[in-house]
Amino acid sequence: MIVVGLTGGIGSGKSTIAAMFHELGVPVYNSDERAKHLMNTSKKIKKELVELLGKKAYLDDKINRTYIAKKVFNDADMLEKLNKIVHPVVRKDFIKWTKKQNAPYVIQETALLFENNAQELYDSVILVTAPKKIRIERVLSRDGSTKEQIIARMNNQLDDETKLESTNFVIENIDLKSTALKVQDVHEAILADC
Repeated sequence: MIVVGLTGGIGSGKSTIAAMFHELGVPVYNSDERAKHLMNTSKKIKKELVELLGKKAYLDDKINRTYIAKKVFNDADMLEKLNKIVHPVVRKDFIKWTKKQNAPYVIQETALLFENNAQELYDSVILVTAPKKIRIERVLSRDGSTKEQIIARMNNQLDDETKLESTNFVIENIDLKSTALKVQDVHEAILADC
């Protein structure tokens, strides 16, 4: 089974692209959703996050995302420590999930693929891109972040030019119709390698 990483900067439309692959019958693992779930259910993560960030990391036994975001997004060192707690558990969960799939290939949707230097873990990598202005507009309309907060998050991610060096496929996600055609092309190219 081929394992494909799907990544892109904030607001690029990774989830939209992942949904298109899912509609084509490809099993898709959403790392962000699983990370949220595991941060709420894994005793190991809970213990280590409280040690790192204090008891306020959890509110009524649920992850306190607002508190954590304030603590880590402008502190690269703290963000790295958080990632070192969460990402290995997500990786193990993904491997376990992969073994249950019955398909020519699977996709792991993950925002920080390159930032975690994980590109070697995949047979192929798909990079989703979109102009910065469009990405900012998308995030503004979906989650109530300020423009400054979005730019700060973008600055914590590598730029697309750096990611291109280790990317097998690029899907520019501006117009949904042409994006869907590109997804179909990439799907067929990966199937040809299976």
